[in-house]
Parts: sequence; structure tokens; C-alpha cells
Amino acid sequence: WLTSDNMHHQWLLLAACFWVIFMFMVASKFITLTFKDPDGYGAKQEPLILTAVTKVEEVHVPEEKHWPEEFQPTGKVFSGNLIHQPLVHMERLELLRNVCRDTALRDLSHTAVSKFVLDRIFVCDKHKILFCQTPKVGNTQWKKVLIVLNGAFSSIEEIPENIVHDHEKNGLPRLSSFSDSEIKKRLNLYFKFFIVRDPFERLISAFKDKFVHNPRFEPWYRHEIAPGIIRKYRKNRTETKGLQFEDFVRYLGDPNHRWLDVQFGDHIIHWVTYVELCAPCEIAYSVIGHHETLEDDAPYILKAAGIDHLVSYPTIPPGITVYNRTKVERYFSGISKRDIRRLYARFEGDFKLFGYREPDFLLN
Repeated sequence: WLTSDNMHHQWLLLAACFWVIFMFMVASKFITLTFKDPDGYGAKQEPLILTAVTKVEEVHVPEEKHWPEEFQPTGKVFSGNLIHQPLVHMERLELLRNVCRDTALRDLSHTAVSKFVLDRIFVCDKHKILFCQTPKVGNTQWKKVLIVLNGAFSSIEEIPENIVHDHEKNGLPRLSSFSDSEIKKRLNLYFKFFIVRDPFERLISAFKDKFVHNPRFEPWYRHEIAPGIIRKYRKNRTETKGLQFEDFVRYLGDPNHRWLDVQFGDHIIHWVTYVELCAPCEIAYSVIGHHETLEDDAPYILKAAGIDHLVSYPTIPPGITVYNRTKVERYFSGISKRDIRRLYARFEGDFKLFGYREPDFLLN
């Protein structure tokens, strides 16, 4: 009887041991499954939900050892070798690249990176930024941003209006002032951007600013340039009124406009194409802002350039960036279809490169 009782106890002890071992194995498996690396192979991947639409594009940045310190890229856009941009900005650059490859538009989309282009590009070496000036698209405010970044003034509010466009005093060097090798390094490594707007609306703005209101008192537009355009392009020679928008359109749409442009000199920057100003198919710009979405684009540009903690874009008055279709149609209502088509033919590259639609009044 005692022997049987001992064997019973041994079996109970052995069962208890097996039970403990079994529980230990279960617990171990549970712990392993609970703390397993979710990025490891075999782990179930949950759908990735993005809070902002982004796209990643790999960019190859030259190794640091190839350039001296002052030419090293800066800003968030060059973090590591990946560049992150919202989808809308990626789409703009992709559209630009596609149109640049369109051989049918080559004459309207390509230009040499000449001194004229390099004169339009302002340099901020301290923060490694290049800004191409496209007049009548809010460039005065961007100049103020760069003036502050270059250290000429401590804040935008301190900059006198007469200093902004005085390139002897505003502390903004042009890219053309550097040697060829220094120009190449900056073009390769710096954050580069410019702003565009509907091409026809920009021409209206240039006409009003230079030939109607002329707020900065630049008398040569009315007394030298306007008479030159009138003599060549006004149909009714008996009219004695000043330059009309119809005269301006006829001049701009003339395939032989360049002989007057040479006489006008750099004053033509207010109405020449974005292609002629900034060579977007030859220079790899980091961002292209649009005047119509400047409220969103300005903060994005500052952040992408890595300077959003240093300076803010000046406050944009309500409604100033909205495309005014009625105004555009009113200005072109008295212009012949032939003259409008010739004007569009010259600016077609700007329309296509930056995603602006052909005006409705040309389609009717």
C-alpha cells in the first residue's frame, strides 16, 4: 500500500513539473509575439496612414569632401540624400521636366544661361540660397527676406523702400558677380527657387505699373519706352493719348520685337518670359512657387530652405494673389484675336511649363 501511495505522489509531482514547463513555454511564446519587431520579416504589416501627402525622390548630392565649407548645401531640402516635398511641388517640377523634353516647344522653353539670366539671380551665401527675380510676381517681398538673411538689416520692417531695389546698398549680390567656377558650384549645390503667375495677368500688372501708375517714378517708361512702342505699333497715327494696352500687346507679340528690346535694355525684365529670365530648363530649381497659392507656397519655401525659424514672409493682403479672370478678359476684350494669338505664341512656353491654361477667350 505504501509503495502504491509513493508512486501516486511521484506521478503527481511529475505532472506538476510538466504543467510548469508547459506554462513557461506558453508565457515565453506570448512574450515573443508581443514584443516582436513590427518591421521584421514575417510580422503582419498594418496599412500605413499618412497625415500629409508626401512623395520621396532620391537626389544625389556631391560628397562633402569635393567642395570647401562655404559651398556645402544647407537647409532641410538636403537632409541626407533624400528630398521630401508635398505632392503639388513634385508635380510642378515633373511637369517642368516633361515640357522641357518636348522638342516641339524647345524654342519656347530653352535659353542660354547668359549674363542676362545670371543678373536676375540673387545670392544668399550665408544660407546657400539662390532666388531668380521674376518681376510683377511679388518679388519685392522675397528681396526683403534675402536682405535680412544676408545681414544688411535685422528685420524686414527696418528696410527702407528705396533700398530694396538699390543694388548698391541692399546687400544682395547677383550670381553674375562671381567667377565661372563659383557660379557653377552655387548652381549645383544651393537651394534655388522663383515665383510665377498667370503670364497674361503678369503682363497686365507690368503695363499698369510702368505705363499707367508708375508709383516708383521711373519716367523713362512713359517718356522713352512708350513713345518707341507707339511709333512702331500704333495703328491709328492720329491718336495722341499715351501707350494703350493694345499697343503693348502688339509689340510683345511681334516676332521681331527684339530690335526694340535691345534699345530698352534691362527695363524689359518686367515683361519678358520666365524662360528668358530664369532658364528653368537649364537650371535645376528646387521649388517653383505660384503667386496664386503664395499663402501656402511662401511658408513652404522658407521651411524647405531651412530658414523658417529666421525670417517670415511679409503678411499678404487678403485677395491680392487671387487670379482675376474678369480683369484679364476686360483688358483683352478690345484686342484682335490675331494679336492675342501672336502674344500667346510668344508666351506659350510659360503657359505650358508652369501649368497655366490657355485663356478661354482664345478658345471661343
